[in-house]
Amino acid sequence: MNNCIVIIPTYNEIENIESIIRAVLSLRKPFHVLVIDDNSPDRTAEKVVMLQEEYKGRLFLENRTKKSGLGTAYVHGFKWALKNNYEFIFEMDADFSHNPNDLEKLYDACHFGDADLAIGSRYVTGVNVVNWPLSRVLMSYFASVYVRMITGMKIHDATAGFVCYKKVVLESINLDKIRFVGYAFQIEMKYRTYCKKLAISEVPIIFTDRTKGQSKMSKTIIVEAVFGVILLRLKKIFNSL
Repeated sequence: MNNCIVIIPTYNEIENIESIIRAVLSLRKPFHVLVIDDNSPDRTAEKVVMLQEEYKGRLFLENRTKKSGLGTAYVHGFKWALKNNYEFIFEMDADFSHNPNDLEKLYDACHFGDADLAIGSRYVTGVNVVNWPLSRVLMSYFASVYVRMITGMKIHDATAGFVCYKKVVLESINLDKIRFVGYAFQIEMKYRTYCKKLAISEVPIIFTDRTKGQSKMSKTIIVEAVFGVILLRLKKIFNSL
């Protein structure tokens, strides 16, 4: 059985989903793909079902009844991946902001390197972001500075959503305790990994903003991240993480 699964959460990604699936499944490394769709009105899931005929045994779909947040989608995918005994579990956006070719870099960092968690980092070698307005770049960059100050993690891109986990990481974390859904979810997963004293590595990537579809960013997600970091730190201090 293939040991690598790429989890792609979707909500109204009909413009991107076929292209991203084909890009991932055409790589030299034979990845599998799991799409977690939140009942997209634009019929994203129906397109995945059509592609499953072409990619039998490599493309999987989990349908959820409603839009329930990025974090819960990934937790759903993590549990599915562990149940199906994948060794390397990846997070990836559907909109090509993450370059599919970089999946192999993340895999190499975990398989051949020492990483238990490999992060596709926008900031470990400077600022490698394309097509974002300056305000968005500054918000993202200083969010990671803020996270480092509060948590003590030496991670340059704490909100990154392009990562590879070894199975041991997800097995060591109580996934039922994960509460956050946006940027805070990405921070929480990294912080829980850090608190388990597992090895975290940052792999430099170039992040390119989406050209099709709409961003899911909202004020609620930003507020959750700001206060979620403090809550995570307090939980750690009081041994309730």
